[in-house]
Amino acid sequence: MTTPYERLGGEAAVRRFTRRFYDLMDSEPEAAACRAIHPADLAGSEQKLFEYLTGWLGGPPIFVERRGPPMLRARHLHAPIAGPEIAGWLHCFRRAWDETFDDPELTALILPQVEKLALHMRNRPDS
Repeated sequence: MTTPYERLGGEAAVRRFTRRFYDLMDSEPEAAACRAIHPADLAGSEQKLFEYLTGWLGGPPIFVERRGPPMLRARHLHAPIAGPEIAGWLHCFRRAWDETFDDPELTALILPQVEKLALHMRNRPDS
């Protein structure tokens, strides 16, 4: 059985996606609130997203091997995440996904799960 990771193009494709995602976060006005809660240098964030998505999509579990269980919400409690941060993150994710992958069937399966996860990350009310 082919995993989403393999179907999307493996390591090179996931790397293209995460690079594009953080390029967009660094440049899209819609992502300003989300960008503001990230470090000045996005390289570490990009690497962590690459590692996480690799395993989440069915590739090697490199995030877990290097960093332990994801526990994403707990790992992000230090950052204020509300509606604007979630919207900016999802804007970048959707756009990078659309620009990187051309698999409507897989997109229909993956994006709703990603949206649910993004909403789960909320740890502050909208101001």
